Amino acid sequence: MIVVKKHCAICELQENCNGLPYFWPIFCFVGCETTDALKKHIEFLKVVDRTLVKRPAPTWANKNRIRTELDTLKLRDFSEKRDKNRIYSLILAPYAGHTSQIADYDRGQSLVETFKQHGIDEVAVTDWKCATQQTKNYGIDNYLYSVDQCVDELGGVADVVGLCQGGWLGAMYAARYPKKVNTLTLAGSPIDTDAGEGQIKELAHTYPITFFEELVAMGDGLLKGEFMLQGFKNMHIGKQYFDKYAELYRNIVDKEYRNKFEKFESWYEFTLDLPGRFYLQVVEELFKENRLVKGEFVGLGKKLSLKDIKCPIYLLAGERDDITPPEQVFKAEKYVGTDKKEIQKDLADGGHIGLFMGHKALEENWPPIVAWIESIQNRTAEI
Repeated sequence: MIVVKKHCAICELQENCNGLPYFWPIFCFVGCETTDALKKHIEFLKVVDRTLVKRPAPTWANKNRIRTELDTLKLRDFSEKRDKNRIYSLILAPYAGHTSQIADYDRGQSLVETFKQHGIDEVAVTDWKCATQQTKNYGIDNYLYSVDQCVDELGGVADVVGLCQGGWLGAMYAARYPKKVNTLTLAGSPIDTDAGEGQIKELAHTYPITFFEELVAMGDGLLKGEFMLQGFKNMHIGKQYFDKYAELYRNIVDKEYRNKFEKFESWYEFTLDLPGRFYLQVVEELFKENRLVKGEFVGLGKKLSLKDIKCPIYLLAGERDDITPPEQVFKAEKYVGTDKKEIQKDLADGGHIGLFMGHKALEENWPPIVAWIESIQNRTAEI
C-alpha cells in the first residue's frame, strides 16, 4: 500500500507536469522504495512544474522606471543620480523570442549593474514587447523608429550597446543617424552573416524562405516564441532534453543549485512572439541576402551604408558562440567607416548567452567596455 501511494503521488504531479513526457516512466517506477527518494522525486517534479509548465514571467533585478512606452517596447531607465551632462548608455536587448531581462538578469549577474558599478549610472534598456495581432505586420523600420524615439527621450545622443540582434539593429540605427550615436558596442551581434560557421547561418541557407513563411502562417502572422525556443533547444538536444534535468535531479537537495536552475529557466522558457513581417525580413534580407554589409538594406527610407558609421566602436564576441560566430562580429571592422584606431575588439571565454549575463564576461570583459565608453564621453565633453 505504501508503494502504491508513493507511486500515485508522483503520478498526480506527472499529470500536471507534462513537459518531460519521456522521463515520467523513470520517475514513477525507479527509486520510490524510500521516503527520502520519494521526496527527492517530488521536489524535482515541483521544480520542473514551476519552470517548464507554469513558466512565470521573468522579473527585473534592479530598480527602474518607465521613461516612455511604445507599442513595440517600454524604455526602462535604471539611473539613480542622473547627471544631465552625461550621455545615456542605451542597451538594445536581443529581440529573438526571449525577454529583455537578459540585460538585468539577477543581482550580481546583471549587465546594467556592471555599468553602474563601474562608473556609468545613466543606463536604459529596451524592454521589447510580445508581438500581437495588431503589430504582426511591423517590420524592421518600426523597430528602428522605436530606437530613435528612445534616443530622443534620453537626450538626442546615446552610447548604443547592442546585444545579439540588438546589435545589427544598433548598427542600422548608427548608419541611419550617425550623429545620434556617440559610441557603438556590438556584443555577439551578427553583422556579416555570411562569415563563420554558425548554426543560424546554416539554417538560413539550408531551408527555403517558404519554410519560414509557413512558420509564420502557423502563428497566424506571428513567429511564435515557442517555435524559436524549440529551434534553440534542438541545437543542443542532449543538453536541453536530458542532461540539464539529469543534473538538476542529481543536485535537487542543493537549494542554491535549485534556485539558480529556476532563475535561468524562468527566463529561458518564457517566450515572446515576433511580428511575422519583421522575422521574415531578418531571415531573407539579413541572413539569406546579407544586405546590411552589402549596403543594400533600406532603413527608414534610406539605403544604409555601414561606412556612414564614424563613431568609436567596441566589438565583443564569444569564443564558443555557436549562435553568432566571432567572425560575424569582428568582420564589422571591414565595413564601417570608423578609423581603425577607434575600433576595440575582445574575445570572451564563453558562449552566446554568457556574453550578456555570465559571471566571467561581466567581471572580465564588460568593465573595460564601460571604462572605454566613459573615456569617450569625457573626450566628447572636452571638445
